Amino acid sequence: MEQDETLEPETFTDCSMQAMIAQEEEISTRDYARLCRLIYEEAGINLGTEKKTMLEARIKRRLKALDLNSYARYCDFLFSPRGMTEELGPLIDVVTTNKTDFFREPVHFGLLTEKMLPAWTAEHPGRQFCIWSAGCSTGEEPYTLAMVLSEYAAAHASFRFRILATDICTTVLEKAQLGVYSTEAIAPVSGWLRKKYFLRSRDASSGRVRVTPELRQLVEFRRLNFMDAEYGLAEKVDAIFCRNVIIYFDRATQEQILKKLTHNLAPHGYLFVGHSETLHDMDLPLEAIGPALYRRLHGRA
Repeated sequence: MEQDETLEPETFTDCSMQAMIAQEEEISTRDYARLCRLIYEEAGINLGTEKKTMLEARIKRRLKALDLNSYARYCDFLFSPRGMTEELGPLIDVVTTNKTDFFREPVHFGLLTEKMLPAWTAEHPGRQFCIWSAGCSTGEEPYTLAMVLSEYAAAHASFRFRILATDICTTVLEKAQLGVYSTEAIAPVSGWLRKKYFLRSRDASSGRVRVTPELRQLVEFRRLNFMDAEYGLAEKVDAIFCRNVIIYFDRATQEQILKKLTHNLAPHGYLFVGHSETLHDMDLPLEAIGPALYRRLHGRA
């Protein structure tokens, strides 16, 4: 493998931060209700009454960053005009769940290259294929797609593609754009793909690799909030990977998000969802055609 430029040292969390906050303090019932309402309105995440301890633990990171010593002071700042401008984004970052892997639910990548793409290319000769990783987290899914589609393009000379990757969390998007991962994280990637698409750090003891510049350039990362009224895509996409994302929303919000996703899906385009997710009884212009795989019906809004 080639060597990459020297990577920046890792930043480690200061575990002493918990000691800076009075252990007996809790978020008040009033402030917890305000926070839950704000998080639901802005990110669609319904914390409910049982997530108070989790929210306290995550907001502790922001107390340290802002040099505040109580949840009450944090809420006073957050709900101020300045806080709504400066702190709403970081709050959403710490409450969102970001779990992903390379080649997660691998059957979908087989369906993409063996079934879907041959049919799509026959139907749209010469057209660029556009795929969207919606809820891309730290980038493992879109980089997996970049590898899979690059290999498909190598075997099909006329095939061209574009990858859009979005997430609400700016922190994970920064990590995704950097493309640095532990060697453990890329374990699901086959050896020859690792050799082709990842570079070692000059520091052999770091246990880290980086996605090659050529592969990184194939993915456009962008912040997008599923709760926005419009998603602002310049064109309809041919396939959407939105897997293990809608499980974090209540049923009404799931259907609202999926309607907006399918609105941005080209006629006969494909939607991949997580194997634990179901679209049963939702009023959507989609038909099930495979395991956690749907196709947009032509002619329905």
